[in-house]
Amino acid sequence: MYGPVLVGTKVTLRPPDDSDAARFVEWFGDLEVTRYLLRRFAVGQLQEEGFLKTVGESTTDVFWMLEAGGRPIGATGIHQIDWLHAHGTTGIVIGVKSEWRKGIASEAMQLRTEYAFRQLNLHKLSSSTFAENEPSRRALLKAGYREVGVEREHLYREGRWHDHWLCEVRRDDWEPPQAR
Repeated sequence: MYGPVLVGTKVTLRPPDDSDAARFVEWFGDLEVTRYLLRRFAVGQLQEEGFLKTVGESTTDVFWMLEAGGRPIGATGIHQIDWLHAHGTTGIVIGVKSEWRKGIASEAMQLRTEYAFRQLNLHKLSSSTFAENEPSRRALLKAGYREVGVEREHLYREGRWHDHWLCEVRRDDWEPPQAR
């Protein structure tokens, strides 16, 4: 399913529209953008249109486009939602490199987390990244996630093994005690 519009000070999360598939084709064609994505491959227009249709019809995903300065710059989502056990896995990509390191990912993660806990009533969110992806790790920690472990030499990329950093945020740790 597509998430509702969520507005922050730096970024707006919004449902995708018909023009967004082409953006992913451009973004995922850039090896620098996909450097830390678990899947690293160029995509075609029809493939992205199919993905957006599939995620829009999904009952275990919530997906948003990110907009900053009135233009689409990336995407985020909550995936593999287990409604019985109230948890999901999160991810984000900023496809417009000029928007990196501006705090946009941190704010998007905070908006996504608030929605997950307050609207979807989830108990926990998990995420992960390549251990050397310091900007992503900092953004996740700033959004309330805590490191839960490192899978050593778990990912193979560019001719060598990389550690995989795992984190999570529980609603009880994220929400202020007075709000419970």
